[in-house]
Amino acid sequence: MKSGRTARNAGIYERRKAERAGRRAEWVCTLWLRLCGYRILATRFRCPVGEIDIIAQKGNLIAAVEVKNRRNIDDALNALRPKQQQRIARALSTFATRIGHHGDLRFDIIAISNGWRLKHLKNAWML
Repeated sequence: MKSGRTARNAGIYERRKAERAGRRAEWVCTLWLRLCGYRILATRFRCPVGEIDIIAQKGNLIAAVEVKNRRNIDDALNALRPKQQQRIARALSTFATRIGHHGDLRFDIIAISNGWRLKHLKNAWML
């Protein structure tokens, strides 16, 4: 019984560690986007149809930015699945409707590795 608790505690520890790393990666990406001239409209936006890590605006364009933190950039770029893309698209549509935005919408991925190396893939997919 004691070993079961230890294994469960190890799993909780790993999830918390991953959560902290993910939040740190989102923070780094938010700073990067600001340096690139974007205005951050929302972070960790959630609604019943989905969630978006970062919503940023540049001019008349609103971008839903999915942050993927992995050991290497290639793994991060390949981590987004079609079902997740659909949830992000629905969430962005909901967000745009709420604020009355009728301009361009875009889906981006920022892949981050080693806590600071990042690659911003603009218009990563279309729906």
